[in-house]
Amino acid sequence: MKVRLASLALISALSLSMLSPAAHAQLPVICLAYDTGGPGDSSFNDAAQAGLKVAAKKFEFTLETTVTSGEAQDRIDRVTALVKKNCTIVIAVGTGYAATLKNLSQKYPETQFAILNDASVDALNVTSIVFADVQGAYLAGYAAALASRTGKVAMVGYTSQKSIFERGFLPGAKAAKRSITANIRYISSSASGTTSSLLRSGHDVIYLTTSGSATDVFNVIAAANKAGNAKRPSGIITIEPDQFLSVDAATKKFVLATVVKRVDLALIDLLTTTLAGSTLYDEVDGELGVYGHRYDINDKCIEITLRAPALISATSKINAASVAASKLGA
Repeated sequence: MKVRLASLALISALSLSMLSPAAHAQLPVICLAYDTGGPGDSSFNDAAQAGLKVAAKKFEFTLETTVTSGEAQDRIDRVTALVKKNCTIVIAVGTGYAATLKNLSQKYPETQFAILNDASVDALNVTSIVFADVQGAYLAGYAAALASRTGKVAMVGYTSQKSIFERGFLPGAKAAKRSITANIRYISSSASGTTSSLLRSGHDVIYLTTSGSATDVFNVIAAANKAGNAKRPSGIITIEPDQFLSVDAATKKFVLATVVKRVDLALIDLLTTTLAGSTLYDEVDGELGVYGHRYDINDKCIEITLRAPALISATSKINAASVAASKLGA
């Protein structure tokens, strides 16, 4: 009997040691560098945080985070500090960290990094998490054409997004209405100025593909509608979490739809793969030598949220368009 009690005591002691801080320290360490502002930005930081919260309910890991001021040296210092915490993976939120990871991935070749929403770092130990923008643009073009009353829609974005228009927005718009006129305008200084010009020329739906605040463009559209444009009211299609926009009850009707990149789901998938001891290693850009994964409609990571009543009533058509969009490449 005494031997039995001794055995139980030993088992009890081992159980307690498994729950001790020393054992806790053996958990994998997930490190994440937020972009400027940190959580609360209604953008990629918040989307990343949402993914972390869900992952924390599924897996056991220690989390280390930091927030950059945005300065180049601060980004380097903060990511370096994370590397020294013996991270299983160091995740950087946003393209602002691209130069940082290009540098540090060479300095710390044994560390696995990942970057959200960027496909420019050509290092084997950097996982690029990007999204099928062409598929999102196809859905936006389809929705824009359905919502348009003038028969003229437009995409406002960067010169680097020409392919997104030609392979996504334009075919999507034409699939909805063959007679639609779909144009693209590249911004040089002011997206709001470009939008004003498009509205004056009869374009009544604008798909905005720039990053950052969409408020200025939204205000131009809201002002045009309030100025008596009732015969052909204009609207905007936005992208989340690339853009942030505060909309009140009086003006929300001008946001017709939103293309959504499910950064939270992509981050959960990245952590699932990482904690299983593997790496996402698809060819994202073979020409540049960039690897990771491009999340798309089939991954349930590209969606469109319909807001305008005319689009909501056409949900079945847009669902069918999603099937067509899902077959498009990057």
